[in-house]
Amino acid sequence: MLLMSRAGALELDALIFGGGGAGLWALDELHRAGFRVMLAECHALGQGQTVASQGIIHGGLKYTLKGLLTDSAKSIREMPGLWRRCLAGECEPRLRGTRVLADACYLWRSASLGGRIGLVGARTGLRSVVELVAAEDRPDVLRSCPGEVFRVNEPVIDTVSLVRDLAERHGERLLRFDAAEGLDFETASSGVVDHVRLTDGQSGQHLQLRPRWIVLTAGEGNGRLGERLGLDPMVMQRRPLHMVMVRGALPELFGHCVDGAKTRVTVTCATDRAGRRVWQVGGQVSEEGVQKSPGELIAHARRELGRVLPAWEGSCHEWATYRIDRAEGRTAGGLRPEGPRLLTEGTVITAWPTKLALVPELAAMIRREIGRPFGEGVCERPVCWPRPSIAEPPWERQESWMRID
Repeated sequence: MLLMSRAGALELDALIFGGGGAGLWALDELHRAGFRVMLAECHALGQGQTVASQGIIHGGLKYTLKGLLTDSAKSIREMPGLWRRCLAGECEPRLRGTRVLADACYLWRSASLGGRIGLVGARTGLRSVVELVAAEDRPDVLRSCPGEVFRVNEPVIDTVSLVRDLAERHGERLLRFDAAEGLDFETASSGVVDHVRLTDGQSGQHLQLRPRWIVLTAGEGNGRLGERLGLDPMVMQRRPLHMVMVRGALPELFGHCVDGAKTRVTVTCATDRAGRRVWQVGGQVSEEGVQKSPGELIAHARRELGRVLPAWEGSCHEWATYRIDRAEGRTAGGLRPEGPRLLTEGTVITAWPTKLALVPELAAMIRREIGRPFGEGVCERPVCWPRPSIAEPPWERQESWMRID
């Protein structure tokens, strides 16, 4: 329950900044545990990494391509099972409104020697079920691929429906604010927050909040918020991606082509508002594309897809690209962290899940760090405060597409 202080500020156990998958799941986790908690977002919910992600709930197989059970694989191996239980409504949060686009992903190799070696992997100790797909059971687009094709029980979800599903559980706990002019922190010292004031630019009304903890789950926005709170900006790193999108008469495909220890191409698909199928193309293509212009990357992606999907005809489609940064806790050498990262400075917790699949684990870490609810009081909710909207996926926001016949 929420309690009004004598000064008129809303007393909270925690105020979360950032309404992507990590923030919304943490909000749900803390609320179910009895905490007085709210979430503030300056953009649309999920607008950053969450809605731009490909929605694969990884179980660690792609991290074992070197033949080792890595720390990354260990940290993520329980996640598909946990997500499946939530999606089935068997445990909290019950995500019955989250659409499952595919129950599993395909895994196949390129024609290179590295592709043959990489597909062996190290599956000992993982929870993902990996099944060999008989030649006659392969989807048409994978019929001509060299070597074996496997089916891995890592589900793929529609990330927009995930954000909506979680947001609808907590509508009265979601607050929209303007990052430039609608947010003020009153700090006692670096990392110790006394009051937060939100201002609605349209009505001019103010909302005073007095949170015991500030939780930052805003992706790359953690850096900007941290600086305003007097925290070290060097605790965060960004690893950029340049993703490719294709739309048109495309076959359904969810999966990875591996080449040695790398995921050469990752393809997931969705349907846009006009009923067209859209492929999101990531993996090594999106990492190499950071240094390329959109036109150069599209040409490169067409060649790569032709090599890893020999049966696919890549003409008569529309192409586009978008850039997104993966914001993470800093590591030596800028490498991908092995799991979720959490940093506590004063009364501020800064958190990064690293992968969408690890959002539940990050939320549990935040709850353990906060400890117990501070207290209970009379429920006093903000009146007529604006709520953030739900972000659209990248292909709905993209205005410029390149037609290739």
